[in-house]
This record gives sequence, structure tokens and C-alpha cells, in this order.
Amino acid sequence: MSDEPFTVDASAAALLVVDLQNDFVREGAPQEVPDARATLPAVTALLDACRGAGMPVVFTRYTAGPGTTHLAWFSPECRPPARSCWPGITRLYHDRPDQLEGHQVVDEVAPRPGDVIVDKYGYGSFHNTVLEDVLRAVGVSQVWVVGTVTQICVEETVREGFRRGFEMIVAADGVSSFDDELHRATLRNLAHKFALVSDTVELTEVAVDASRHGPLYTGRTRASR
Repeated sequence: MSDEPFTVDASAAALLVVDLQNDFVREGAPQEVPDARATLPAVTALLDACRGAGMPVVFTRYTAGPGTTHLAWFSPECRPPARSCWPGITRLYHDRPDQLEGHQVVDEVAPRPGDVIVDKYGYGSFHNTVLEDVLRAVGVSQVWVVGTVTQICVEETVREGFRRGFEMIVAADGVSSFDDELHRATLRNLAHKFALVSDTVELTEVAVDASRHGPLYTGRTRASR
């Protein structure tokens, strides 16, 4: 018998991709997280598996400007002249030939038709957004989380989801940080009281297995299965 408080269940889950935006991921970005680029192949594989299983997929975008908020106290890059994560602001990155909008999700994992995009003006993905409504509307009770930054927006999102009664699962190899010590400590703390910490391999296998039984249908709930 497992000691885990709940099981990984694709039929109850949505995949949440936190802040994999150009202004965090691209080389030379104003708030660059180099390790985020290393997670993209694993996140891409998980995205493909979740879509194949018919699971809801949600992307968040950290959003700043044009006014200065308290977030800029600790992220001065969000203020002029850098204007990081401002919608509509484009810039050149070292690893792309053309200007890209910093606010947009990176092209490697770009949202597709049917995916949901949630813009947020804070670290957490639930606070003052429609995310909870989006998840409840399609019967989701479990949230699989990938993205960046582990100890900031990912952690805040997981804690917020936990407080709202969602079963939160973090893919350790699908989240990233600019500080390995904080990354590891955050995952350890989340696993202690707030979430299951898994990896993209396990989650991908669960989603692929679910897809073999046919795409999951929208509006499913555990009570109806």
C-alpha cells in the first residue's frame, strides 16, 4: 500500500505550464533562467502526451507594466528600460535571429488551439485569475505543474492550488531555477507538505497509458467514472 496521499491520475488532471516565456527562457533575456531551456524537451514530450490523452493544458504568462507594481521592488527588470514581460514589447535574443515579444510563451512549447492561456500580475497562477474557474469547469481535481521559476512562481502556484483543494504534482525535471540550492530546497519543502514531486517521465507514461484508452472527455469528474 502506497504512503502517498493520492495517486497520479490523468483522468482527473490538467497540465499547467508556468511562465515559459521568452523573457525568462531565451538566451540573453532580461530575467534569463538558463536551466529553463534544458527542461524544454521533457516539457514538450509531456505536452504531447497530455494532449494525446485529451487532458486540459493551461499556460500562464507573468505579466508586467505599464504601471509599476510592488513586484518591481524585487524584479527591477520589469521597469523601464527593460520592460520585461510587458505585453507588446519586443526584443532581440542571442539564440533567435528575429525580435520576439518577451511576454509570449517560447515557440518550443507554444500553445495550440484548445489550450488555455492565463495572464497573471503576480507570482501565483491562481491569485486574481480565472485559473480555478477554468479547472473546475472541466472537472479537474489534480494539477501537474512544469515551468519556471521553481522557488517563485512555481512554488506560489503549487501552494495556492493546495490551499484550494487541488491535488498538486510537480515534475522535478520540468521546473527550473537560476539557483540550484533554492530549486532543490523548494522541491523538498513542497514534497513535505504541499505536493507530490514526480518527474516528466512518470507523468508522460501515465498520460500515454490514458491515451491508449481513448482521449479523455471534457467535464469528467471522479464521481462519474
